[in-house]
Amino acid sequence: MIEIDNTLVSDELLDKQFVCNLSACKGACCVDGDSGAPLEEEECSLLEEVYDSVKPYMTPEGVEEVEKQGNFVLDSDGDLSTPLVNNQQCAYVYKDDKGITKCAVEKAFLNDEISFRKPISCYLFPVRLKEYPTFTAVNLQLIDICSDACDLGAKLKVPVYKFLEQPLVQRFGQDWYNTLKAVDDAGIIDSDTSDQGIDSNDSNSLNP
Repeated sequence: MIEIDNTLVSDELLDKQFVCNLSACKGACCVDGDSGAPLEEEECSLLEEVYDSVKPYMTPEGVEEVEKQGNFVLDSDGDLSTPLVNNQQCAYVYKDDKGITKCAVEKAFLNDEISFRKPISCYLFPVRLKEYPTFTAVNLQLIDICSDACDLGAKLKVPVYKFLEQPLVQRFGQDWYNTLKAVDDAGIIDSDTSDQGIDSNDSNSLNP
């Protein structure tokens, strides 16, 4: 583990390679899982605020579920998450002209209609955060649908933390990221002995 401020970071963010490959997975992380994308408390209010701008990009089924269940729900563990359609895909999605499932919230953001890009759990995927009383665990959670992204990352030689620079900086700040990069540049971590991180207990959540 790497200790930075009040976080403990899994060595795997430096050791593993990852570059999202939507042409291969078709956005499966927005669909696979038995609960929605994890939400932080303040993100629930943000989803309510931006809903009218996001709604035009959502599927009719997604709109129906949000207006029936609400902009956010409690999952089976009692954690805040996005609602699902048919207990499968996130309600806040759409399909582009190539059949790739994407985030409607991010679509509105990229069209300069809102300032909220997407839930941080989605933006950080496949990194997962787990809050403890005195620190935040920053872990890597690679699942089967990530295999193509891992292959592309290995081909391009891009470690996870570099692919996720923008969301990591958004969540933890530039100084935090620079410290993590400095550890990598110094070659301190031995990939043969790196651990698996602290259990995030979020293996079945969506990550749109």
